[in-house]
Amino acid sequence: MLLHIVARGKIGRSPEADLVERYLKRMTWPTKLTELPDRGGKSPDVPPNSITVALDERGRALSSIELAKKLELWRDGGKREARFLVGAADGHGDEQRSCADLLLSFGPATWPHLLVRAMLAEQLFRATSILANHPYHREG
Repeated sequence: MLLHIVARGKIGRSPEADLVERYLKRMTWPTKLTELPDRGGKSPDVPPNSITVALDERGRALSSIELAKKLELWRDGGKREARFLVGAADGHGDEQRSCADLLLSFGPATWPHLLVRAMLAEQLFRATSILANHPYHREG
């Protein structure tokens, strides 16, 4: 299953970009990162049999193990892609939120959208590592 991050805003050369690259390179699952302008721009077509997750402060907070279980369920259910939408500074509109299969939150705090991208990459790396049976120090 492809893990596809579709993010608004250009991250450029920055410490956040280095973190995103660091975690995506370490993943054994196929990954893709698509950047869109802050406003406008056409999002890539959503392939059939995929899942859309919008990162949103009003969403559900999942532990790393819960996220791993979601990925496992989607993968084992034959989903081709899990698409993670990261909004610009103002987040997502009502239409994007309503079209998502899951709203995912990193808690009630406000996070810069560029940092959210790095946090998401780290959590996807951690979740896939859990599924590969790497020891997880928080388990138990």
